[in-house]
Amino acid sequence: MTSLLDIQHLSISFGGVHAVQDVSFGIRKGHIHAVIGPNGAGKTTLLNLMTGLYVPTRGEIWLNGENIAGKAPDALALRGLSRTFQNLRVCMNMSAIENVMVGAHLRLDSSLFAGLIPLKEAKTRDRECRYEAAALMRLVGLEKYVTSHASHMSYGALKRLEIARALAARPQLLLLDEPAAGLNRTETAEIDEVIRQVAESGVTVVLVEHDMRWVMNISDRVLVLDHGRKLAEGTAEEVQSNRDVICAYLGPHEDNRTS
Repeated sequence: MTSLLDIQHLSISFGGVHAVQDVSFGIRKGHIHAVIGPNGAGKTTLLNLMTGLYVPTRGEIWLNGENIAGKAPDALALRGLSRTFQNLRVCMNMSAIENVMVGAHLRLDSSLFAGLIPLKEAKTRDRECRYEAAALMRLVGLEKYVTSHASHMSYGALKRLEIARALAARPQLLLLDEPAAGLNRTETAEIDEVIRQVAESGVTVVLVEHDMRWVMNISDRVLVLDHGRKLAEGTAEEVQSNRDVICAYLGPHEDNRTS
């Protein structure tokens, strides 16, 4: 199967610390990929490299045949990469639907010329954007918050709101940094359903997550990092049975907990 994104020999160092070391793997189109590993393994650093927040010391990142390593985040967003962050980045002084509409700004014409379009046309465009944002909120299970202010939403709902905002950019690749962090079982199940629906819609998903059980249940492919290096890659079953993964991530006495 053809890869949507290919990572080749990716590395980055901060001073004398090798945060990511010679990592190579592929992201298959239409799949849910997970990146796991112990604390400090380099998971979020890898995500930051993939989304242009960090420039690699060496290596290449190929998206649809183009090397995008080191390109700015806004340039990557225009090429179909969208992401959420580990910590909430919701505009709490805005309504829920306005937060989602913000995600569409990169694909909308915001030039000076666009600002001179007739008022009627501008209102039509705004109405269409609002309608699409409402549809995305329904997709992630937030239909009851369409007319709500962001400050009135629960933490779990805000996590899904960020996904809706990321989808407003119409990405082909969605990267999620610990989407289930801080959620209870019910909220995690809701995020699970959202991610599955996103993947079914044709958007490829890459997620960084600490919840081992959840990752193994939802992911088509799993990449395991340890001290910035690729430790293993494969299906959930292959990774769970890998002795190096059991020792590095779960500990030598955790064999039975992955079943």
